[in-house]
Amino acid sequence: MRVVAETAERKTFTLNMGPQHPSTHGVLRVVLTLEGETIVDAQPVIGYLHRGTEKLAETKTYQQVIPLIDRLDYLACPAYNFAYCLAVEKLLGIEVPPRAKCIRVILAELARIASHLIWLGSHAMDIGAVTVFLYTFREREITYELLEMVAGVRMHQSYIVVGGVRWDLPDGFVEKLRAFLDILPSKIQEYEDLLTKNKIWKLRTVGVGVLSKEDAIAYGATGPMLRGSGVKWDIRKVYPYSGYEEYDFEIPIGEHGDTYDRYLVRMEEMRQSRRIILQALDKLPEGPIHALEGKLFFPDPEKVRGEHRDMAALIHQFKLVVEGFHPPKGEIYQSIEAPKGELGFYIVSDGSPKPYRLRIRLPSLMNLQTLPILSRGHKVADMAAIIGTLDIVLGDVDK
Repeated sequence: MRVVAETAERKTFTLNMGPQHPSTHGVLRVVLTLEGETIVDAQPVIGYLHRGTEKLAETKTYQQVIPLIDRLDYLACPAYNFAYCLAVEKLLGIEVPPRAKCIRVILAELARIASHLIWLGSHAMDIGAVTVFLYTFREREITYELLEMVAGVRMHQSYIVVGGVRWDLPDGFVEKLRAFLDILPSKIQEYEDLLTKNKIWKLRTVGVGVLSKEDAIAYGATGPMLRGSGVKWDIRKVYPYSGYEEYDFEIPIGEHGDTYDRYLVRMEEMRQSRRIILQALDKLPEGPIHALEGKLFFPDPEKVRGEHRDMAALIHQFKLVVEGFHPPKGEIYQSIEAPKGELGFYIVSDGSPKPYRLRIRLPSLMNLQTLPILSRGHKVADMAAIIGTLDIVLGDVDK
């Protein structure tokens, strides 16, 4: 703690919040400038993870990059693989089979539900509602069981690959997923019964961390941060990909741009994701699951699913027959609506089997820019709610 300015009328001092602090959701350091307990300024300090994902990716073949992408937002791995693979496919000029498109949508929306469940549980616990954390992780466990059925692992699935998906859906997956979707509305209602009209919850969230529509746009906020401020912008609608134009769903938006509105937006987004998955299951076609037959090698899926704790088996998944897998020279940008906002990949190809340059537009990093605006004028005690409403993952910040 250090006094930085002092006059007859005003005394301010700095205080570090993090990087060792449970409510910063990772190794985030926030330098607070305070007048008493009132926040005058809040500057995020990032970089403690030292990831270097973009430069590492430039040393790998296109398919070998996928495990690196898993570790950006490790709470929504399928969505991140989805975005990267769409970018490479755009560069290659290949069309993914209809069945693979449908499976990708199912997993991306399941990842959105899982991500929002983890956000809600941790956000509520930061503010003091511990019961909600236990409830949301009950349903989050089912989402991870479903992902494990498909990919053989609970996290870092690397299931969506360039050209399609690694394996077809296993027996029993569709039935288990439908059973989960049947109970999900009642579980979301349980969370809302605990929070939405709860006096303490509203005191901690209503009018806290207000982000105006103009500031949200100016600072490049996306996802629930942007929609919570009343901007009806969703890449699944404005720039549809993987057949999203064929699905019927709504874009929830807020009115006041505060922490409470962003909570309501994310709650409704879970319902809309459920709606999309049900439509995808109803229309799931038969057919191939990969557009690059003969160019990729994957081990037997049942063997890997049965031995997913064997690291050698996992590494074996990533073998690539490089022959014929040389994208033409050029550059592309492809984005999707990830759970936290716009996720985009910019790739430059020099014609070799490795990306010449790869840059990533990460939603957590962009949304974190709004932290000073959200914080000014609030109390130190409000910082947990304000950081929580951003829904950041530090792997998604320190790329």
